[in-house]
Amino acid sequence: MKKKIKIAILLIILLILYSYIANITLFPKNILLMQGEKINFTNLWGLAIEEVGNSNPNIGEYKSGQLVVASSTTEDNNLEEIGKIDLNLNLFHTFSLKEISVNVIPKTTVIPLGNAIGLKLYTEGVLVVGMTEVEGKKPYENTGIKEGDRIVSINNTQILSTDDLIETVNQSKGNEISIKYIRNEQEETTNIVPVQTKQEDYKLGLWVRDAAAGVGTATFYVPSTGMFASLGHGITDIDTEELITISNGELVTADIISIQKGEKGKPGEIRGSIESGFKIGEVSKNTSFGIFGKLTNKSRLQLSQEEIEVANRNEIKTGKAQIICELEAGNKKTYEIEIQRIYINNQKDNKSMLIKVTDNELLEKTGGIIQRNVRFTNYTEWKISRSSNACPSK
Repeated sequence: MKKKIKIAILLIILLILYSYIANITLFPKNILLMQGEKINFTNLWGLAIEEVGNSNPNIGEYKSGQLVVASSTTEDNNLEEIGKIDLNLNLFHTFSLKEISVNVIPKTTVIPLGNAIGLKLYTEGVLVVGMTEVEGKKPYENTGIKEGDRIVSINNTQILSTDDLIETVNQSKGNEISIKYIRNEQEETTNIVPVQTKQEDYKLGLWVRDAAAGVGTATFYVPSTGMFASLGHGITDIDTEELITISNGELVTADIISIQKGEKGKPGEIRGSIESGFKIGEVSKNTSFGIFGKLTNKSRLQLSQEEIEVANRNEIKTGKAQIICELEAGNKKTYEIEIQRIYINNQKDNKSMLIKVTDNELLEKTGGIIQRNVRFTNYTEWKISRSSNACPSK
């Protein structure tokens, strides 16, 4: 009996520890809020959140487990950070567990898009996506380099593409080279000796990639700043499953080739081509909330003049709504959906609502929400990666 009691007590302790760890993990390090929004934090015995910094006391305050951001008192619609609130997650007001940074941006007006577009993204350095033997040798062994690392220079020569890497490695003539790479935003340096192949060139045994290209959806355009957003989610590498760090990129027009209808347990897909696409924008960021940049050629997108104020999550209501999609080249249409659930306090990803497609025409054409295809390329091969992509809601 005593043994069973001890086991029960141990299980209870482990359950409490699991609850603590799970809740701490769920607290994001960075939160983005618009003016007028509020967020409730989970209360757990012993865990406390304290405000430790505020760049602008007028933007809001944290109190009793709730962070409330003040409504806009200005007509400045620039989508820029207007303040930051720093919070500290701690245990019993003594042991610091995590710093939380809350960035507050003003409400703004946007033009919903829904256009099928193409994306060309170029990485900062070259991304290591695999390793292979060279003439029976593993030159990368014991160097510390892993998949997911980004090589940014060799012998102090900047590496911007796979061509740069190939040329620089061949110039070594087999002599030891110094490689600078980045892992988890930390710069590292290692040495490696290239191996000569039977073709008399030199290899490191590393598969690398320097670009990504694919078809997606342009989400919205901000007239006041010229900024555009696409996808609504970030592009991750098919091999490393990590968000790709880009140096720059291009937004181009795309041609829709075909639509593969979705089925239960198998999402559909829009297939498109960007080979003859016209450049319409500059890409600057690949984030978990989407692709962002500046629109440079608005005429190609056939923009409407209707600007809509962006709603915060507290203003979203369940019920009927509309989305805009381009399923045929040059033909955008509005389709009916239903917002079934709203995730007010979700800050760990970009999902703020659950929707159901109810429009019969859209269901007939696509079978529901469909994906766009994104292709990744390096010097010698193409890789295919699929990522989900919903059209913008209106």
